[in-house]
Amino acid sequence: MSRLIKKRSKTIGLPPGSLIHVGEKKSDEVKVTVIDYDEKNFKEIEVKSVEECFPFKDKPSVTWINIDDISKTDIIEKIGNNYDLHSLVSEDILNTGQRPKFEDYENYIYVVLKMLHQPKNEIISEQVSIILGKNYVLSFQETSGDVFQNIRDRIRNAKGRIRKMGADYLAYSLIDSIVDNYYIVLETLGDKLEEIEDNVVNNPIPDTLKTIHSMKRDLIFLKKSIWPLREVISNLHRAESPLIKKSTTVFIRDLYDHTIQVIDTIETFREMNSGMLDIYMSSVSNKMNEVMKVLTIFAAIFIPLTFIAGIYGMNFQYMPELGWQWGYFTVIGFMALVGIILLFYFKTKKWI
Repeated sequence: MSRLIKKRSKTIGLPPGSLIHVGEKKSDEVKVTVIDYDEKNFKEIEVKSVEECFPFKDKPSVTWINIDDISKTDIIEKIGNNYDLHSLVSEDILNTGQRPKFEDYENYIYVVLKMLHQPKNEIISEQVSIILGKNYVLSFQETSGDVFQNIRDRIRNAKGRIRKMGADYLAYSLIDSIVDNYYIVLETLGDKLEEIEDNVVNNPIPDTLKTIHSMKRDLIFLKKSIWPLREVISNLHRAESPLIKKSTTVFIRDLYDHTIQVIDTIETFREMNSGMLDIYMSSVSNKMNEVMKVLTIFAAIFIPLTFIAGIYGMNFQYMPELGWQWGYFTVIGFMALVGIILLFYFKTKKWI
């Protein structure tokens, strides 16, 4: 449940714009990296203090400043003051329970979205805040480790068009990498769904039900993390901001299509999971019916046998068969004949 609901008790009663970190502290050390580039030049450094990033603000080249670990409020405050960020933006960066959203502040654009990882069986969400300025992009992550390595390699090796484009294309590339990573998570969930489906049909055990409920929670979590992204990308595409060039708008439209595909896949998985829950209940019910059918057949066979045995177990003194030499064998044979006749009848009716 902690993945779905973030505790916000720290911010209760505080004025808007108060810089309080809300969320789990996932790192002990803040890492600030700077990548500055244009079509011909490239520079990448890891700074020891955030003040070393400030001279890049006025450079004509494109600057990407990435901050890992947002639990240090003083660093967020310094960056906010240097780049003239609104206090509410700085507050939202520190609040890891934000819903994905898009906000246009004229001089810069603020985007919040969720980056997903699946190191083991649990899906882990990390909030990523991206600020697009005229010639810079600021990205804020909860911890080190992301899905942007491919972008860094493209910048270093001058592959593709990224070094020829502006900061808006860099911001698009970051969002696109996050959305592309959703496909990897969904592929893993799809394989898991197929495995659950096989278990539901062939061997519906209580552990399978636990797995179905676990998958249901994961899909709800995915919907909560990704569904608002559709509106974010749509607003980004329709934004009449001078920060986003028309050449980049084409790529953003394609990104919107990818987002719709991801959302449709999640909805398909949710329907499949709900259907598997129904299949599981039907399978368990059918399995119980099979057991009850077998028990009923045994009971139906032994009822007349019990009746015959009960008659000869009443110990009356005058029973003709009691003194007969072949009485015992005759009764046993008759009881066996009754059982065979009943089994033949059930087989004829296709009850067994």
